[in-house]
Amino acid sequence: MTEQTPPQPQRRKASIRENRERRILAKAEEVFAELGYVGATTALIATKAGVGKASLHYYFPAKEDLYRKVITDICDSWLSATDSFDNNADPAKALSQYLESKMDLARSRPHGSKVWANEIIHGAQFTQEYLNITVKPWFEGCKKTISGWVDKGLIDPIDPATLLYMIWGATQTFSDFEAQIIVLNGGKPLSEEQYEETKRTVIRIFLKGVGIKVNS
Repeated sequence: MTEQTPPQPQRRKASIRENRERRILAKAEEVFAELGYVGATTALIATKAGVGKASLHYYFPAKEDLYRKVITDICDSWLSATDSFDNNADPAKALSQYLESKMDLARSRPHGSKVWANEIIHGAQFTQEYLNITVKPWFEGCKKTISGWVDKGLIDPIDPATLLYMIWGATQTFSDFEAQIIVLNGGKPLSEEQYEETKRTVIRIFLKGVGIKVNS
């Protein structure tokens, strides 16, 4: 028995719902980044998203629900960036792809990165369960992969956890501390050309730091 395609009106309705939900999440990301959880209001988020407050609460009954969705959504995108660890036995390719993906995410979703940083700085009040159930097993898997590279002599003996912490700090600084970078860059955000060169530099530093030969 083949699965039937939903009627056109149903598909259109589902598309409208998905687009509206994405718009609400995008604007919530901005507002939470600017005002924090306490300062943000669902009324302001609804206004910026161009929907009624009642419509917003149809998708997200409480501000906490919306906040949790925002912070888990941005972290889920970071976790998926390590797919390169599973798809590449070569640590040079795996690390290069991971670093590039993390920096591209910092570039494309700076507000989400700031929301996550603020949540962790304030004690991970809303993310303890997510950290334990989702992030910790992922983290242990990454450490196991890196340890495997060490055991095979593909990279220098290093502590996998420290490497991951350093990667997070190096990549997320371009969104979390963007204001500082703008000042130090002559009052302008990094151009696309500058950002691409920065990515290449960060990748080179990390690869050489774990003992991988990098072509000049």
